[in-house]
Amino acid sequence: MTQSSEQHMIWLTRQAFDSLQEELERLRGPVRSEVVARLSASRDEGDLKENGGYHAAKEEQGKTEARIRQLEEVLRLADTNPPVDDGIVGAGKTVTTRFAGDDDTETFLLAAREMEDTTKDLQVFSPQSPLGAAIIGAKKGDTVGYQAPTGKELKVEIVDAVPYTG
Repeated sequence: MTQSSEQHMIWLTRQAFDSLQEELERLRGPVRSEVVARLSASRDEGDLKENGGYHAAKEEQGKTEARIRQLEEVLRLADTNPPVDDGIVGAGKTVTTRFAGDDDTETFLLAAREMEDTTKDLQVFSPQSPLGAAIIGAKKGDTVGYQAPTGKELKVEIVDAVPYTG
C-alpha cells in the first residue's frame, strides 16, 4: 500500500467496524423512522413557522442523515486487516515517538478517530493528521519533520511501530 492510499484508508479493528455497522443499521432503521414520524406529527399540527417541534425534528433529521453519510464513508474506506509487524509506521500500528530535544516518549495508535472509544488509555491519531501524514512509511530510528497546526516545524523520531493488539 502506498503512503497516499494509506492516508485515505481507515483502519479499524473488526470490533470497531462491527460496532459502526450496527450504529449505521440502527440509524437507517428505527432512528430514521422515529424522526420521520415526529416530523409528520409536527407537520400535522399546522403552522410550521412557529412549530418548535417541527423545527427540532427537522434539525435532528439533518444530524441523523449527516451521521449516516459519515458512517457510510468510514465503512466504505475501512480496512480491518491486521497490520504487518515490520517496524514501518502505518495505519493500525501502535507508534512510539520522541520529539527532538525531548527525552520523553509518546505512544499512540495511528488509526481512524472512530477507534478512540475502544482503545482504553491509548490516544488515537488519524493518518490524515499532520503528524500521522508525516510519519506514515517511516521506520524505527527514522527522524521525520512536519509542520504542526500552529505552523511550527517539528522533528519527531520513530522509537517503535508495532501492530495494535488492543
